[in-house]
Amino acid sequence: MMAEIFSYTACRQLSQLLLSIIFFHGSEYILAVAFHGRSNVTLKSLLISRNYLLAMFFSLVEYLLEVSLFPALKEYWWISNFGLAMIVVGEIIRKMAIITAGQAFTHLIKIYHEDHHRLITHGIYRFIRHPGYCGFFIWSVGTQIMLCNPVSTIVFAAVVWHFFVTRIPYEEFFLRQFFGQEYEEYAQTVPSGVPFVK
Repeated sequence: MMAEIFSYTACRQLSQLLLSIIFFHGSEYILAVAFHGRSNVTLKSLLISRNYLLAMFFSLVEYLLEVSLFPALKEYWWISNFGLAMIVVGEIIRKMAIITAGQAFTHLIKIYHEDHHRLITHGIYRFIRHPGYCGFFIWSVGTQIMLCNPVSTIVFAAVVWHFFVTRIPYEEFFLRQFFGQEYEEYAQTVPSGVPFVK
């Protein structure tokens, strides 16, 4: 068992996961501080919740069990590299969303309109209505494809999709309150970026 855990495959895939997680959360926090100021940002901007930690723990348990019992399952490098590409693409989409929106991008849904709050429809927002959510969806599922974790891939996709299928309508309720017809027209022409979410 220990030989598989310390094999080239496991070391590479687990180190890629660790670097992906550190970069994702670290950059989220740094960008939040850059746009909102240190005094307005809490550790919540690291986006690490109890459910997130449980999901990652579950995926690690699956990985260690499978690399021990079915090591050949982890050797499908074309699948693992595809997952790694998804991680990179997801990161690019999400960070483009944050940088394009600037101060308008927050980790908490705004329920009150603020003076600086404006509707962002340029840059990546011309093509995807919720690029931050789209990027995270691709990134999170990509982490599990990169690990060649079949169970966690399905579970992550289902759980993250379900989270966004409830969050997007809630957020858009307030966006319609803030921006009225302008948002209505925007929403009709630009897809949400999350599969099967209008």
